Amino acid sequence: MSIPRVVIVGRPNVGKSSILNWLAGKLVSVVDPTSGVTRDRVTYLMHHRGRYFEVVDTGGMGVEDTDDLTADVERQIEVGLQDADVILFVVDGKTGVVPLDKLVADRLRKIEKDCVLVVNKCDSTKTDAEVPEFLGLAPNAPVIVTSVIGGRNRKELLDLVVEQLPPAAEDEEQSAQSETSDPLMKLAIVGRRNVGKSTFINSLANEERVIVSEVAGTTRDSIDVRFDVDEQSFLAIDTPGVRKKKSLANDIEFYGLVRAQKSIRRADVVLMFFDASQTISKVDKQLVDEINERSKPCIFVVNKWDLGLEEDMTTEKWAEYLFETFASMRHVPVAFITAMDGKNIRQLINLAQAIFKQAHERVGTGELNRIVQAAVDNRNPPYRRNRRPKIFFATQVATDPPTIVLKVNDPKLFEPSWKRYLLGFLRESTPFEEVPIRLYFRSRVRDDEDEA
Repeated sequence: MSIPRVVIVGRPNVGKSSILNWLAGKLVSVVDPTSGVTRDRVTYLMHHRGRYFEVVDTGGMGVEDTDDLTADVERQIEVGLQDADVILFVVDGKTGVVPLDKLVADRLRKIEKDCVLVVNKCDSTKTDAEVPEFLGLAPNAPVIVTSVIGGRNRKELLDLVVEQLPPAAEDEEQSAQSETSDPLMKLAIVGRRNVGKSTFINSLANEERVIVSEVAGTTRDSIDVRFDVDEQSFLAIDTPGVRKKKSLANDIEFYGLVRAQKSIRRADVVLMFFDASQTISKVDKQLVDEINERSKPCIFVVNKWDLGLEEDMTTEKWAEYLFETFASMRHVPVAFITAMDGKNIRQLINLAQAIFKQAHERVGTGELNRIVQAAVDNRNPPYRRNRRPKIFFATQVATDPPTIVLKVNDPKLFEPSWKRYLLGFLRESTPFEEVPIRLYFRSRVRDDEDEA
C-alpha cells in the first residue's frame, strides 16, 4: 500500500501553495499573487502523530492559463484528485464565497473522497464570523480556519488531516522509510526553456508527473521525482527553464533562475540539457558556469537528437562544438538522446551512475604520489624566478569532488600551464577521468622546508 496523499485544491489565489510551504516548514512551492503560478503537482512528505502522508499542491481550479495550458493544468488537478486519500478544500476567508468556489465545490461532490474545508487567510479572529457562509460548500466536511501569516492552527490542521487518513497499512512505515531514505543519486535536470527536460522526467517517472508543452517556461517549481532502476532509488530534480537575466520579466522567472542554481547545488550529478536543433546560448553558458563553479559532476545532454540527424549533424561535430565553447569542461561526457521516444535514456542513467561513482572514489596516498612523480618525470615544472618548483608529496583529502592537496616549496612557482598539464595527467591516471578535480598547491610548514 502506498503512502496516503493529501491533495490541496481550490480556486486561484486562496493560498494553496502558502499552506503547503507552511505545513512543510520550508519553501516547496512558488508563492506569487499571479493567478496560475502552480501548474504541476508539487509534493512534500510529512510526518505527524506517527503517520506519514504526502501533501500535494495543485494548480488553481478554473484558472485560464495565460500560456494556453488550461487543459494541461486541469489534467494535473484531475490526476491529483483521483490519487487523493484526503482533500483540503481551501477558500479565502477575506473575500467570502465567490462563484468559482461553488464550481470547485460542485466538482468535489462528484468524487467520493474525505474532505476538510480550510478557510484560509483568517489573519484575525474578526474574520471568523464570516466562516458560516462557507459551510454550504462542503456540508459534511470538518471545517478549520487558518492563517499562514498569523500562524493560526497549523498543528490543528495537521491533527485534522491525520484523523481523516485511511487506517495505516502494515507496510506504511516501511514505505515511508523508502520514500524518505536518501536516494542513491540526485540528478538535477537543468537547461534553458523548452529543451525537453519535463519530457525526460516523465519518461523516467513513467507517468505524466510534469506538464509537457511546447510553451516555453512551463515548469515553475523545482519538482522532485523518485524513480527506480535495477531496484535502486534515484531522485530527479526538474527545474524551470532559465532565460537571460535581463529578460527576467517577473518574480516567477526570478524564482526559476534561483531554483535552477539551488538544484545544481543539491545535485550529485547535473544533466545539462541542450537542444540539438539550437545553437548554444548565453543562458547555457550561465548554467555551465554555475556547474563549473560548484565543481559538480556533469553530463552534457544533447536532446531532440532526431532533429539533429535531420540536419545531417553528427555526434562528433556536436561534441566538438560543446568543447570549443566550454574549454574548461572537456572532461564532461556527452550523451545524445531523444526524450520524446525514450531513446538512449537508460544509457544516460547508467552513465550518470558511472560518474557519480567516479566522484566518490579514493586514491591511496602511495599510489597518488607515484602518479604525481610520473607526471613530474614526464614533464618537469619549469624554473621560475631562478627557482625550481618542487612537489614533496600529494594526498587526497576529500571526495565529491575529488580534492587533492600538493605540498610544495612555493605555490607561486608553478605556472598555470603546468598545473593544467598535471590536472590532465591525473585524469588519465586516476579514476577521475570525467569528473571535476580540485587541486590545491600548499607550502609545507617551515620546519619541513628547513629539512628539505
